[in-house]
Amino acid sequence: MLFRFNHFQGSVWFTQANFVAGWVLEQEAKGLQYINLGKENAYLTRQNLLLQHQLNMLRHDLTALKKDTSATQQYQTNRLKDMELIPAQVISNSIRQRDNFITINVGSNDGVEPEMGVVSGTGVIGIVSKVTPHYALVLSVLNSKSSISCRLRGTEYFGYMKWNGGNPLKVSMDDVPRHAKPHVGDIVETSGFSSLFPAGIFIGRVAQIHNSGDGLAYSLEIQMGNDIAHVQNVCVIKHNMKEELDSLRRQ
Repeated sequence: MLFRFNHFQGSVWFTQANFVAGWVLEQEAKGLQYINLGKENAYLTRQNLLLQHQLNMLRHDLTALKKDTSATQQYQTNRLKDMELIPAQVISNSIRQRDNFITINVGSNDGVEPEMGVVSGTGVIGIVSKVTPHYALVLSVLNSKSSISCRLRGTEYFGYMKWNGGNPLKVSMDDVPRHAKPHVGDIVETSGFSSLFPAGIFIGRVAQIHNSGDGLAYSLEIQMGNDIAHVQNVCVIKHNMKEELDSLRRQ
């Protein structure tokens, strides 16, 4: 009766009740957003990788308009269109050892096998080493045994990405020919010379240029696009035509 028959008290009650109801609804919305955040991140990671791949295919097609490509290159490009991405989450990770590994929450039951590439939305993560039905152990790029073929974007000059320890945001690209004439700031990406990673996946940018030990090539210091220490959502790359593609390269 107090709130119903007194306009001032009723107005105060109505205002406060709406404030409380709005606050409760806002908190509920935030809670639902947080619950769905993992799914949204996984979806965005997958979409970013697909866009990177499609962009590289467009670059390849534009290049093909200017010059002829060999049958092998055309075959490889067509096979890379059969890429399948298996989303996963990182459940354990190390960056402080000489040989670091990452564990993800997908395994053989999800179609994951050893020797599959693992990427995030911002770059290369590593290569699947071992699998169980529900989990997979990934050989991180921050591992002394990791060696991934990469190239300078827009060129056919390639080398191998290695981590030499120390800074987890820095890797090296070795065996780059001197006539490649690299520059600080150049983009480094996967070369596509293996069935582990399609061509064009971003790795990082050239930070410094050094001479190789024998002086016949360059060793490039690369600032990685991935902060491996904080990666959470990744995708395992599955090539449905992997065996056929590998067989072609062995010929």
